[in-house]
Amino acid sequence: MDDLEHTPDDGRRYELVDGRLDVSAAPGSVHMRVANRLSTHLNNACGGEYEIGENPGINLDSARTSHRIPDVVVFDGAPPARGYTDVPPLLAVEIISPESIFRDSSTKRAEYAGFGIPSYWIINPLAERIGLLELRLEQGGYRDAAMVSGDAVFRTEAPFPVTLVPHWLTASGPWLRHIGGERTGPGDGP
Repeated sequence: MDDLEHTPDDGRRYELVDGRLDVSAAPGSVHMRVANRLSTHLNNACGGEYEIGENPGINLDSARTSHRIPDVVVFDGAPPARGYTDVPPLLAVEIISPESIFRDSSTKRAEYAGFGIPSYWIINPLAERIGLLELRLEQGGYRDAAMVSGDAVFRTEAPFPVTLVPHWLTASGPWLRHIGGERTGPGDGP
């Protein structure tokens, strides 16, 4: 586990799964755009009441043999000043890339539920219309709470009230003005 803190700073993700090293490619430009816009929107939506982070290291077990790096998280307090957190965030978000479809949809779904993360979002920017799946933890497993895509408005109360239009996570144009579903005038659509 301590070796993870000394992995190369080469843009790749180094995670542990049952003590086994799992290396994935560096995020691409669309992936980074989605993470950045989502983090910005979540910070605006919560008004600074929560800690929003990108790519934090999370230890999923006390033996520190399972370690993941979600794309975006929401904490109700500050993350540790050093090292990785052992506390489940209120929300973990994974942005699917071609090589992570199974890992994000199945493997991490089970791991995050087992760790007790109350909300898990999976964002798919690979589809014809970008989509968002919201999962909520119930009785030790996740249930599908909402699924939206394109210019449909996603609404949730967990971990705080948020509205989001997935289209604006990747689209060119005035994304900041529209990502929350707001309209500024007639004909001002996506």
